[in-house]
Amino acid sequence: MGNQSTLENLGVKLFGDTYRGRRVLLTGHTGFKGSWLALWLSELGAKVSGVALAPDTSPNHWDLLQLGIADHRIDIRDDRALAGIVADTQPEFVFHLAAQPLVRRSYRNPLETWSTNVMGTANLLDACRQTKSVRAIVVVTSDKCYENQERPRGYSETDRIGGHDPYSASKAAAELVAASYRSAFFHAPDAPLLATARAGNVIGGGDWAEDRLIPDLVRAMAAKTKLEIRSPNATRPWQHVLESLSGYLLLGQKLIEGHKQFAAGWNFGPGPEANCTVAEVLTRLRAHWPELTWQTTIAPQPHEASLLYLDTTKARAQLGWLPVWSLDDALTATADWYRAYLDTARVESRSQLAAFIAKARATGLEWAA
Repeated sequence: MGNQSTLENLGVKLFGDTYRGRRVLLTGHTGFKGSWLALWLSELGAKVSGVALAPDTSPNHWDLLQLGIADHRIDIRDDRALAGIVADTQPEFVFHLAAQPLVRRSYRNPLETWSTNVMGTANLLDACRQTKSVRAIVVVTSDKCYENQERPRGYSETDRIGGHDPYSASKAAAELVAASYRSAFFHAPDAPLLATARAGNVIGGGDWAEDRLIPDLVRAMAAKTKLEIRSPNATRPWQHVLESLSGYLLLGQKLIEGHKQFAAGWNFGPGPEANCTVAEVLTRLRAHWPELTWQTTIAPQPHEASLLYLDTTKARAQLGWLPVWSLDDALTATADWYRAYLDTARVESRSQLAAFIAKARATGLEWAA
């Protein structure tokens, strides 16, 4: 399938056809979320350049997609190398997803987490500051950037940021880095517009990362072993990876169009019905894997928040962004993706992207019209 065939088959031009022919720099393109965004940008006709380390796992979604984009393997902590790539590619859009994304790994290696998530972000924004082609920057942080008080209402963009573990705190710090660059360097009339995006727990096919529920489940199913879980009663805002990416792309569109009011922080999460415990998600997944069984590990665990919700009122009201798939839709798509891959080595990412777009169009969402 070529770069434009999915969208041509649907007869739509997404996001106002903003991305077609535009130069886009995407950091973290070899990761789970980044590889899905690389696919979508390629389908939109963008000229994508990626900056990332090699994938951590084999198999991995990036290698399976076999996208023909410029693939630069550098560490974003290397400021000179990163600045050189930004200068060479002269991007108009920058999507920053490269990160150390795992809570438990941040306990094992806090300095790696801090240097990647904070200084890596600063390195990128400083390179953008010196590159006149850059017009729109979306820095992706995390729903865990909020100072978690274990409260039952959702966190909104005006709530205090902070973090207990190094990962969460580093993402809060990345928000501060972005806010500082916006205020100190990106305030002139011709400066790029910079926004940050905070998404919920994303799921979907192609994730094999360590210490994540769905990848752990898939590994257990492949090995025919019982899944071990850490926190069955922990509540998270679950959503398919394409939901958050639609928000990032919509935000990028608004920024490139010059709408300064969108240069701010934004939450992209599911509706209240998708705020579920780990045990509830596993129970729903059992419909797709009847043989699924699990047990709670008794080993001591580092601290993780047990209750986390996002308030997405701002994105819904001002951006016109809404979730496309229900949680059951997201779980079905995820299970179908892994089943197709494990049974026949098929990679269903393009067909699932097409299905997601078709549902968004049928729902009447502006970005898909």
